[in-house]
Amino acid sequence: MKHRPDRYTALKTCLAGLFLLYLLVLPAQAKDSEGSTQQADANTQQGDEKPEEARPAVQPELEADNEAPPEINLPDTVNADIQQQVRALQISLEQRQAAVKESRERLTYAESILSRLQDEYKSFELRLEKAGLNLTASYAELLKQRLERLQRQSIATDLIEGIEDKLATAREEQLRLEEFEAIADPGDDARGQLQSRRSRLLRELHKAVTEHIDVLNEYYSTVTTLQDQVKEYQELLQQRLFWLPSAAVVSADTAGELYQSAKWFISQLRLDALSDAITRSVGERGIRIGLVALALIILLVKRRAIMTNLLDNSRHIGNVGHDRTAFTLQALSNSVLLALPGVLLFSLAALVLMEGNAFYAALSKGFTAAAFIMFLLAFVRNVARKNGLGESHFHWNANTLLAIRRELPVLMAFVIPVAVITTSTSSTPEGARFDDSLGRLLFTVVSIVLAVFAHHIMKAVRASNTQSNLLLVLHVIAVAGPLVLAGASLIGYHYTALQLERNLFITICWLAFNTLVYYMGLRALSVRERRLTLERLQEQRAAERRAAEAREAADTPGEGVLQNLDMPEMNLQDISQQSSSLLRIIVSALAITGLLFLWASVIPALQLFNDITLWTIATDLQGGDPLPITLADALLALLVAAGTVLAAKNLPGTLEVTLLSRMHLEPGTGYAITTITTYVLVFLGVVICLGVIGVQWSKLQWLIAALGVGLGFGLQEIVANFVSGIILLFERPIRVGDTVTIDGITGTVSRIRIRATTLVDWDNKEQIIPNKTFVTQDLTNWTLSDPITRVILRVGVAYGTDVDKVQEILTQVAHDNARVVDDPAPAVFCVGLADSSINFEVRVFVKDLLDIMPLSHEIHAAITRALMEAGINIPFPQRDIHVRTLPESQQRG
Repeated sequence: MKHRPDRYTALKTCLAGLFLLYLLVLPAQAKDSEGSTQQADANTQQGDEKPEEARPAVQPELEADNEAPPEINLPDTVNADIQQQVRALQISLEQRQAAVKESRERLTYAESILSRLQDEYKSFELRLEKAGLNLTASYAELLKQRLERLQRQSIATDLIEGIEDKLATAREEQLRLEEFEAIADPGDDARGQLQSRRSRLLRELHKAVTEHIDVLNEYYSTVTTLQDQVKEYQELLQQRLFWLPSAAVVSADTAGELYQSAKWFISQLRLDALSDAITRSVGERGIRIGLVALALIILLVKRRAIMTNLLDNSRHIGNVGHDRTAFTLQALSNSVLLALPGVLLFSLAALVLMEGNAFYAALSKGFTAAAFIMFLLAFVRNVARKNGLGESHFHWNANTLLAIRRELPVLMAFVIPVAVITTSTSSTPEGARFDDSLGRLLFTVVSIVLAVFAHHIMKAVRASNTQSNLLLVLHVIAVAGPLVLAGASLIGYHYTALQLERNLFITICWLAFNTLVYYMGLRALSVRERRLTLERLQEQRAAERRAAEAREAADTPGEGVLQNLDMPEMNLQDISQQSSSLLRIIVSALAITGLLFLWASVIPALQLFNDITLWTIATDLQGGDPLPITLADALLALLVAAGTVLAAKNLPGTLEVTLLSRMHLEPGTGYAITTITTYVLVFLGVVICLGVIGVQWSKLQWLIAALGVGLGFGLQEIVANFVSGIILLFERPIRVGDTVTIDGITGTVSRIRIRATTLVDWDNKEQIIPNKTFVTQDLTNWTLSDPITRVILRVGVAYGTDVDKVQEILTQVAHDNARVVDDPAPAVFCVGLADSSINFEVRVFVKDLLDIMPLSHEIHAAITRALMEAGINIPFPQRDIHVRTLPESQQRG
């Protein structure tokens, strides 16, 4: 016998769900109710409209065909046992024709069912539109019965898969027949007559297989259409039942039903039936019961150690040197483990009663539901534990967490017994008749307890912010919501209340999950940002020390020292803001998407956007219907566009925190990665937006080609610069922070933009150079692969000086300077005999371009002192002047 579905799971979890809502507001969530989707039997109401009599309706029930398709046995060669082949082909032909006939009959039946169901749906929809909401409870009862019938009598789940398998087999056999027929050559003798008959049978069998494929294709299309029609019919009934009363108003007769329900429940608690249930359950599920009991014992023994580990993890929170995201993950695991003992206890009770009679089997379901609620509430209580996950790791409101810890035991004392009672009664045929009495009473009790719980929690939330109007509104909604649902149930809208509680329960659980994900992500970002802050401070102090040393070595302040650049290294505050903003966007998008899918079937207004067609586009399929683009598609495209803009804006900071800061990248590599990633993200966003609104590439390719030609002529330089910028980011001949020389300009790369690159020269002037220049002209990158640079210093000494001695002195001066690297080693050469001096070159290598000017100063000063101490002169330029007097005759001439 089939039992009615559980309708009051909402009562079991209603408190838990609402509690998660408060935790979200805080953010410290609490949770409430899970609703189910069935309602109680209604009493007949008097009204102006006569209830519709049940009349024969379509029963869309199709059973799966478990028979395997007929197989065609073809020999490996065409010349073996031809008479046996003829007999086998004849048998296969008869079997295939019988299969075609059976499939055609099934197709005819499915088409008749589909036609009748479509007519019934249209007629029923028209009647509901005319009636509006002016329908009685008895009419709603008829609608409920029809919905239950449609849910029971549906299409077999494996029917479509069976049709697909038959189609695949038939297509394979069709191909095999074609290949076999192609190599079979009929002859003129007696054997040739058999071959001719075989060929005729092959052609007939091929024709039968082709016909079978066509019939199966039609059958598949009909069945899928019928399945969609049944789902649409069910949605129509569910939407209409949502707004209709499903039970009579609570009256004095309800008290008598409550007495009968209590009497029935107590009468079912028999010790002999309990003993029999335990004995049979242990015999059937002894291993599983033993494992659950063992896990419960282990958790109870290790409970103190788990709590100690939870507190130990909290001690390192906020310590930059020791704090880790793993501590939060461990705290989450510890909170789950601390919540499991109660869950395992109820699960153990459910297992030992599962094999009992109908009542104890239903009671087992009640304990299962109680285990689920126990896990949710116990987990929230452990999250709110002092020095636990919420207080130490997420820094939630301490007063609210205290209120949660104080009020949760009271909430659990009401919710868990109600869950056990309502589930066990509604899961049995005898107890289901008390749903409208006992069920609604317990629903009301739970709603009142929820309202009281909500008041205490929201009062604690508002204690720290009494001026917030938003919290005041949420306070009123949290308290009034359960009471309104209870009132709706008492006046007859029990199905509506249960549906709303079901969706509210799933909504609160979904929001709680997203909130937990958000704070876990925020916690991970916070830990990484603090560590990144410490690393940046250390790097900044080291850079300041090097700059101070360079300034002290230079004669003139600022000479030879590169000024601070506006590098694309993000500010830590911007990183924090961008990463948290992107995390909020992702979590919010995930939460909103889930809520839209959940509530679209309940609130018809949300389906209105899918019914408004803005335009249609033709598909590439021949004979296919145009694809409608609705208002929902346009709104989705706008959301995708907005999400793309926000993601592109906030992506650099998130990449810096989560990925790039953990990698040992070369200078400028992180900037190239974030820039390219932003370009790719924007491109994908544009493609998705165009795809959502129906813009196809086949329709745009000619426009793109025309724009390409126009851009080639009109915006040639801009496009060339853009492409060159992409090349620079991928090929990376220059990077942010490199010192380069291009077209006579030397400076440090500070930005690489879409059109141009910015250089900061030694005078701290920003030079804007088009990207094309870096690709097409000669470029010198002083720091591309190795920042070590050679410096040549020239020195002249007077004639008559010992050359070897001068070389030794200059070599020693070079080795004594701390800025000169040992590898490559410095070298001194006599490079020429000038008019008034013997010329030497001192060739040394420095680690950084910033050392060139300080090194030049230090080397020249040291050479001057060393030569003076050695008595070696640095000559002045010498010139011999000869004065000759011209004769008088030449002067006269």
